[in-house]
Amino acid sequence: SLESADIVDGVGALLMAVGRGYDSDAGRSLAAAITSLMTGASYRRSAELAAVVGAYNGYALNAAAHQRVMRKHQAANDDLRTYSDLDAQVHKVATAEWDQVVRLGAKDGFRNAQASVLAPTGTIGFMMDCDTTGIEPDFSLVKFKKLVGGGSMQIVNQTIPRALRTLGYSQETVEAIVEYIADHGHVIDAPGLKPEHYEVFDCAMGARAISPMGHVRMMAATQPFLSGAISK
Repeated sequence: SLESADIVDGVGALLMAVGRGYDSDAGRSLAAAITSLMTGASYRRSAELAAVVGAYNGYALNAAAHQRVMRKHQAANDDLRTYSDLDAQVHKVATAEWDQVVRLGAKDGFRNAQASVLAPTGTIGFMMDCDTTGIEPDFSLVKFKKLVGGGSMQIVNQTIPRALRTLGYSQETVEAIVEYIADHGHVIDAPGLKPEHYEVFDCAMGARAISPMGHVRMMAATQPFLSGAISK
């Protein structure tokens, strides 16, 4: 098969939930480690399938090149810097997967020419009730939804309270910050919120919009672990 699978959704919400800024080294590290793990696991399974039903048509002509690409993925994974125990745990499992990919692929080849892409996942993400889609950060902390029967409703990103609790804020402070965000649409000067935590709530639009290079740096962090392209 030449098919690839979309493998990542909700990156922005995940980073917010664990208290990391989208445009931060720690945020990019976790996103990269997860992407590495998922593509590595996909290729490992592809090699296992090849051992049973054979490699994809044309693999024999491209075996050396394909295995070289796998070693490049592995090398990029080896170079990945981690910033916490969470990163390190994901990276450890990803490293084990890439070790198997290289070993099994050299023996049996691969069933899939490519294994992963990173699509926008708009429809899929909303069906899964994701606060963010694909590799995107949140668009804005507050959104307005039109209702079928007329009128609209205001929605504050549901990941925000979880992120605040992760960062150590009390329930009373969480409620006050969420109320402030609902009224103002941003976190600047929110009651009780430390300025060093502002970056956790940066979005694509608004008072603290992520810079264009912030988006590019996230793409650069995950691209070494993808077979195909990133939709952004």
